Amino acid sequence: MTAVDMGIPVMPDVFAERVPARPDNQELIDRFGRTARDLRVSITEKCSLRCTYCMPEDGLPAIPHERLLTADEIIRLVTVAVQHLGIREVRFTGGEPLMRRDLEQIVAGCIRAVPGIPLAITTNAVGLAHRAHALADAGLSRVNISLDSVDRAVFTRLTRRDRLESVLEGIRAAKAAGLGPVKVNAVLMPQTVDGAAELLAWCLDEGIELRFIEQMPLDADHMWARAKMVAAQTLLDALAARFTLTEIGREDASSPAERWEVDGGPATVGIIGSVTRSFCSDCDRTRLTAEGTVRACLFSDRETDLRVALRSGASDDELAELWRGAMWNKWAGHGIAAVNFTPPERSMGAIGG
Repeated sequence: MTAVDMGIPVMPDVFAERVPARPDNQELIDRFGRTARDLRVSITEKCSLRCTYCMPEDGLPAIPHERLLTADEIIRLVTVAVQHLGIREVRFTGGEPLMRRDLEQIVAGCIRAVPGIPLAITTNAVGLAHRAHALADAGLSRVNISLDSVDRAVFTRLTRRDRLESVLEGIRAAKAAGLGPVKVNAVLMPQTVDGAAELLAWCLDEGIELRFIEQMPLDADHMWARAKMVAAQTLLDALAARFTLTEIGREDASSPAERWEVDGGPATVGIIGSVTRSFCSDCDRTRLTAEGTVRACLFSDRETDLRVALRSGASDDELAELWRGAMWNKWAGHGIAAVNFTPPERSMGAIGG
């Protein structure tokens, strides 16, 4: 496995003497018995918003053009992941994936290379109204849209941009283009918990599935503190004042969202309790950064470079083997509850959600 110095700390290989040899398995397994089936591909560090829990006010440092994966390189690595490593679902993230002008080309190329693979994007939906139909025509299956509040003033304070109407237009366009089911993700913040019921009511009216996410220590300004975060139970208590919630659990063990039926159903609301209701033991994700490095866990600063290998002429089999090695050394969990927990140097915007 190749550890890549990208101006961020590289974790020493403290497991070198203790990690058992990886068995002869073609899938992305780790030493704790998990198998990665879900690939998240960050395709840019750029974003049209500046959400306080994700981006610094001035945006992330630009990735030099020569270090950014090209459309063809993304397509090839997705193909390797599906054909050689057993990946069953691919999601493009950022930054903001709509900041890539060639997003439609990437989607169409992946569909041609691995027909039938579900392709999705996580997006803030700014500008989606102008591209939703083209993305659907290219082969995109669905979208997850980040929206923390339908109150314009709160939205503007959180994102540092007055773009709520553009987001709402994007949501409507995604529904019209058939990119469904459309899901909305909302990060729980002290500023938004009082409006959580209003957001849920809006999503119910729109026929959109809402999932709340506990804020993780992945903000660029490193201001996160567990004592200040809004926990899942606090949200449940707030929603219960307006709605009747009936717990129905996860769709499957590896699904991050626990679900509750709202007012007798069929509508549901989900909560991703990444901090207080951790699901690390069932994690099935692997991540590829915009620079082409494999990141086995959001909270590990150790990365394995596929871009350099790819550009040096590595075969698909060699790329797959590098990827397997990276995942075999995946951590057991994020360790947020540990006394000596240290947040990763990269923020969520730089890693990809």
